[in-house]
Amino acid sequence: ADSFSIAFGNFRVGYTIVDRQGIRVLRDPYTSKPFVKFYTTKRVGGDVTNFDAIKLVKFSA
Repeated sequence: ADSFSIAFGNFRVGYTIVDRQGIRVLRDPYTSKPFVKFYTTKRVGGDVTNFDAIKLVKFSA
């Protein structure tokens, strides 16, 4: 109730995805050879850049 349930519009214009270059690799120091684990992380994000291109529909109970 009273929540934004549907978003519609031109997401190509209204939303920007930020993809950082590179992947971070961390070797697990506690595993023994030949079984060594690696942890990888990648940073991504996004945000609305044009609020006029995306509209939200609000439903109430």
